[in-house]
Amino acid sequence: MVGILIPIKRKDMSKGLLKAIISFLAILFLMIGLLFLTVSIGVFGKLPTKLELANIHNEEASLVFSSDSTLIGKFFAENRTNILWNQVPEHLINALIATEDKRFYLHEGYDSRSYLRVFFKTILLGDKSAGGGSTLTQQLIKNLYGRNYHSFLSMPVNKLKEAIIASRLEDVLSKEEILLLYLNSVPFGENVYGIEAASKRYFNKHAIQLNIQESAVLVGILKANTYYNPRKNPENALRRRNQIIELMEKENFLTSYQSDSLKALPLDLKYANYQKDSPAGYFVYQVKKRLVNILENIQSKTGVDYNLKKDGLKIFTSIDINLQKSARLASNKQLKKMQNLLDRNLKRRRIKTQWKKELSKKYDNHDINELKNRDIYKSSNISTVEISLADSLWHYYKMLNAAVLIAEPTSARVLTWIGGNNYRFLPYDMIFSQRQIASAIKPFIYASALEMGETPCSYLKNEVVEYKEYDNWRPENYDKSSSKDTLVALWYALANSMNLPTLDLYFQTGHYAVADMLRRFNLNVPSNETPSLALGAIDVSLSQIVLAYAALANNGVIHNELVMIDKVTDSQGNTIYKSKADAGTAIIESDISNQITMILEKAINEGTGKQIRNRFGIKSDLAGKTGTAQNYSDAWFMAYTPNIVIGTWVGASSPSIHFNSGLGSGSALALPISGDILSSIEKQPNLKRKYLTNFQLGYQNDQIADCKPFFEKGVSGFVNRLKDKKKIVTDTIISKDPKKEKQKSGFRNFFNKIFKGKKDD
Repeated sequence: MVGILIPIKRKDMSKGLLKAIISFLAILFLMIGLLFLTVSIGVFGKLPTKLELANIHNEEASLVFSSDSTLIGKFFAENRTNILWNQVPEHLINALIATEDKRFYLHEGYDSRSYLRVFFKTILLGDKSAGGGSTLTQQLIKNLYGRNYHSFLSMPVNKLKEAIIASRLEDVLSKEEILLLYLNSVPFGENVYGIEAASKRYFNKHAIQLNIQESAVLVGILKANTYYNPRKNPENALRRRNQIIELMEKENFLTSYQSDSLKALPLDLKYANYQKDSPAGYFVYQVKKRLVNILENIQSKTGVDYNLKKDGLKIFTSIDINLQKSARLASNKQLKKMQNLLDRNLKRRRIKTQWKKELSKKYDNHDINELKNRDIYKSSNISTVEISLADSLWHYYKMLNAAVLIAEPTSARVLTWIGGNNYRFLPYDMIFSQRQIASAIKPFIYASALEMGETPCSYLKNEVVEYKEYDNWRPENYDKSSSKDTLVALWYALANSMNLPTLDLYFQTGHYAVADMLRRFNLNVPSNETPSLALGAIDVSLSQIVLAYAALANNGVIHNELVMIDKVTDSQGNTIYKSKADAGTAIIESDISNQITMILEKAINEGTGKQIRNRFGIKSDLAGKTGTAQNYSDAWFMAYTPNIVIGTWVGASSPSIHFNSGLGSGSALALPISGDILSSIEKQPNLKRKYLTNFQLGYQNDQIADCKPFFEKGVSGFVNRLKDKKKIVTDTIISKDPKKEKQKSGFRNFFNKIFKGKKDD
């Protein structure tokens, strides 16, 4: 059979193909229409109404500020800080529009032209550089509501949802409001949301302060948060920034000259992550704890429930950021120097060998000796090193820690809070650590004696005594000095922190009087009577001792709690909490606190704290006291003026790690930190005027201590003592004009001391 070929006309083929395409498109649009209908009526999930869209409110981080409004911390579910339209620079808007949505001001939420471009160029022709079809409004909807999974229909359903919601949003918000909402909500990586938070993270400035190239860097991050992260991938970020600058030039937002000049500039990041390296991490954590109670009280009284992590509260604190930074620098400087000395000291004593033996009893040797890459904090720096678990544990175990607490004596407002070396790696706050207070307790022992009628010119024994009733305890002076034939003036014994005269004073004053005095200052008192109390063999925290010394500086008036928060406002700036001034409680007469202060001034000028003058050259009026634990495990230095009290503690986390020489003393370990802080204050006129004010004690020069530091026993000593006693009693009456009760008490004590009479406990 011969086949018959029937020629097909080209025109017929074209008609058939055209019909097929039309049919395909008809079916496609029908399916799209049907999908659009099902999405719009909520088959794939309820869509927000226009009313709901009009009331969109972003979660906002609560911000913590220092006393001069420097940002020092945040509390957030999402790290976001909302800003207003007038806080957005114009060039930032230009960069965003040129890069993400050139037709933003022309469309109504979705851009049909963009969809056609995507369909033909991206889908049909495979041109991935043709760009996406989502408008800024659609991107905003994606950021606000996310995307759900709908199997193979996920992409078209989510795109349609975003287009519908975007159209509704454009009906209720202006273009400016949409841009602002976008900038306040868009993610910038590293758990940072919104342009303000991103500006602070990458450039440590407010969004309104961004320049053109910085705005381009931040807009560049939006394409891929990690790939274009300027800290992690600076080369990628720089390349992307320059692309955005070129797009701005193409849209006539920049001239070619501006574009070329800006592209030649470096990234110049000023990275600031308050969660990893807060300038006041320990303090911010304590603020958070107090805020929880404050907000609970507000809710119980008003019914308003504020969310600390979402409601954008502003917390204004008492911290002085200049003092805070000075204290941190001083601590790091001293610890770096002394840690090297301690490491050599511990190595000579083979402390690590014994420590590892004890560690091996608790862990498998393979587990603790296996080398791994670990983040290690050392000398104020963080680095990743290959180190075993055992060596990592030893590194922190032997580490010296420093804590610094500075407060205002008259108000107990905290000015500086250094709770340790690094909040991220060592979060335990050493300001609350109970450690042996040592000689820093002595001013309160002496205050008790003064209250009982002693004077700064009372003379005390300076001889070694073995106390059989206290397990044959045989204390000595720090320098091993003693004398059976010479007595020591009370003022000199305290100024030079002498142990033997202090014990003599303790027994003369009596345990109950001493214990009562310590309780008034909120200091710990052992349940059983023990003379070692007089030498500081009790545990006290830095927070306790700073408040106690603040009372000495404040004429005997104590505050029972440190003040950290001045006020709290809501996101609109309305004050919802304000701290109330506390007058404090008078616990000793100002005459007593003034005499102690005068003696502690002598401690700074010529006693155990004289390095403050000799080494650091501090000229201002200052009272202070060192403290050194018996085995050098704890080093203290306290210093104050009428307007500031500085407490410093240095030691290892465990008292078993310490120097075995004077390098572990308060004057060697703790005093230099305070010395550097005071030096920094003196060099800044505004801080000096504010904090280093002169004492007004009501005495002239050394009037209360106008007696010889020593005198010999016997007839000559008796005569000298009589002269000094008469002089101090007379001068005290003339200068202070005390009540008759006090005059009688002073004279009675004067005669009791002459004839070596003892008071009953």
